[in-house]
Amino acid sequence: MSTAVNAKPKTPAAPAKKGRVSVPVVLLLIALALVLFSAVGAVTGNHGLTSSGQVAAALGSAVPIAMAGLGGLWAERSGVVNIGLEGMMVAGTFCGAWGGFLVSPWFGLVAGMIGGALGGLLHALVTVTFGVDHIVSGVGINLLIPGICAYVNRIYYKDYVADGAGANQSPPADSLPLITVPGLSPWLSSIEKHHWFLVSDVAGLIGGLVTNLSVVIVIAAVLIVASYFLLWRTVFGLRLRSCGENPTAAESLGVNVYKYKYIAVIASGAFAGLAGAYLSLVAAHFYKDGQTQGRGFIGLAAMIFGNWMPGGLAIGSGLFGFTDSLQLRDADSVHVLLLTVALIMGLLAMWHGYRRKYTTAVISLVVGGALGLWYATTDSVERPLIVATPYVITLVVLSLASQRLRPPKADGQIYRKGQGK
Repeated sequence: MSTAVNAKPKTPAAPAKKGRVSVPVVLLLIALALVLFSAVGAVTGNHGLTSSGQVAAALGSAVPIAMAGLGGLWAERSGVVNIGLEGMMVAGTFCGAWGGFLVSPWFGLVAGMIGGALGGLLHALVTVTFGVDHIVSGVGINLLIPGICAYVNRIYYKDYVADGAGANQSPPADSLPLITVPGLSPWLSSIEKHHWFLVSDVAGLIGGLVTNLSVVIVIAAVLIVASYFLLWRTVFGLRLRSCGENPTAAESLGVNVYKYKYIAVIASGAFAGLAGAYLSLVAAHFYKDGQTQGRGFIGLAAMIFGNWMPGGLAIGSGLFGFTDSLQLRDADSVHVLLLTVALIMGLLAMWHGYRRKYTTAVISLVVGGALGLWYATTDSVERPLIVATPYVITLVVLSLASQRLRPPKADGQIYRKGQGK
């Protein structure tokens, strides 16, 4: 007598989900970073890395990078690669300075966004409607717009030399208002000057966030938060992101893919234009040739570092803005930064060793040892290396983050209506 056994078919195990970094972990990392910076400041006697002036300068440098990166995020979430952000930023610098000089700095901000949006419209027309390769279109925009702005500047402002215009710059515009929390800033400043361990560093950090803060920084922060809620918490955002993941499936569900791509790329240009307007209305108060200095590309790097998410973009922009501001503010702090990074690499080596990733641990230890030796055997960092710091950090961060990146699936692909039929 035999007994039939109903064997259940084996189902493949579900792939393990990659754990996301939770808010408590992020807060813990921030606290550890503050302790590390405080310890380095106590040992070296240089507290510039956590001073209120440094924090304010880092915020100012991070804004154009963050806005350019936010523009890239909107475009690429819809499936359009936008490396023309640099050219759209230049349009923002020119239009922002023009509007600020002729009317008011507030009008200049709007004009800068309109100038960038027109660049985005051109990119959308070429890539979405005519199906030109996204990279080719972006390169063309980066060559076309700066040339047009430089040419128009030489012609338009030739009668405004008495107002401060030159062959390669516009007349200065009025300043935008600054925000300071009354009563809090002097109290934090007095605590910061005592250089108490950790307490003064926290006071410097908060003081930089509440003292002489440009209104554009507040606008940029609101736009990043609003973009998250709009793209990830609304039907509009779901449809836009579906165009970047699977436009054929989105079209089959009734989504007008062309319309959403146009909206995203035009918004992308507007954000880049705001970044450019910040440079010509807040950072310098006038337009000048070569003013963007590659910040559009660094914004793209910040977006990639942030894994095409607004929160990660904000962190990446802060990192790049911090290194960018160091070269402008305090050369000695760059030398102290060598020791800080060496300690961080040493801690990473210990962490990877604990997780039995010995190859990564050895590499981290070697890099940390080299930076520590560099700090111990020198008194300063050469000026050319200081200027190159933001770009070196960009390459290093992208190489370290490349293993965990997940871009939209249809990013950069040419889409034609009805191609899924």
